[in-house]
Amino acid sequence: MPTDAADFISYRFSTRDLPERIRIPAWREHFGRCVVHADIEPLSRIPLQADASLQVVHGLRMLALKGTSMCFRRLQANLADGDDSVGMIFCSPGSSQMSQRGRDVELRTGDAIAILHSEPASVTYVDGLQFGLAIPREALEQRLSNVESLVMRPIGHRTEAFRLFTAYLKSALKARALTAPKLRRTVVTHIHDLVALALDECPALGESSASAVVAARHDAALDYIAIHFQEPGLNVQAVARCQGISSRYLQRLMASSGTSFTERLNELRLQRALELLTETEARDRRISDIALEVGFSDVSYFNRLFRTRFGDSPRGVRLARKAAH
Repeated sequence: MPTDAADFISYRFSTRDLPERIRIPAWREHFGRCVVHADIEPLSRIPLQADASLQVVHGLRMLALKGTSMCFRRLQANLADGDDSVGMIFCSPGSSQMSQRGRDVELRTGDAIAILHSEPASVTYVDGLQFGLAIPREALEQRLSNVESLVMRPIGHRTEAFRLFTAYLKSALKARALTAPKLRRTVVTHIHDLVALALDECPALGESSASAVVAARHDAALDYIAIHFQEPGLNVQAVARCQGISSRYLQRLMASSGTSFTERLNELRLQRALELLTETEARDRRISDIALEVGFSDVSYFNRLFRTRFGDSPRGVRLARKAAH
């Protein structure tokens, strides 16, 4: 399927509701040969199970696959589709094996690798979730001096460039940014820039690279805050240190989205407190205990913020909830 087939295409395929006797031929024909243009060989002795989703926008294809072990092979006959894109394959969880240009590489959980769709290759998936991107080669050649020299080189998930890329991608998918026409082009350009940065730490990026990295750092910081907001000692310095940036830079990142670090942190804590106050299981818990659980060490401060945010005290919200039930 060509990358520019339409503004946005979403395709799903599952063997879940198919009789076992036709699962393999249907998977091979409809998904393998017609969608991803590859031959598929199931490797598990148990009945084939596969769920796949493919999203296509101009300049990007994304494939998510969950199922039993199988091997995808792009053979010489498959190359007739003219696909010259560069594939980025992510391994999560377990391990996967890639073969291209006479090289065999095994990926571990969290790592990634780039392959050329214009040359024969094989990808062996183990059970679990696999994710891949396909980016037009031309888009990467505008950013990298030698794309071919960067394929079949494992990209460790601990590198900063790769961490920024995955954080940005996760945020974009969660926000369904690719389905929004006004955001789509910007998001795709950012992904191109961040893939180039992950492949080569010194790419020849243009003006958009700065905004791509800023967006990725911003999303990574938001993800970290969303995970750790209930920790009482969480502050700008702690988050900045974990993100490898300065406190002042983090504050500027937060301000770029129209909110401060403190405002974002308090909003997450207050929303969680509201959930706890209205949960049946927590109706007998002391309000001070709930305040401490969501990260507020000062109960009076928590009460003031809660009233300002929701127009009532924590006790008032709880009583209203009880009265309603």
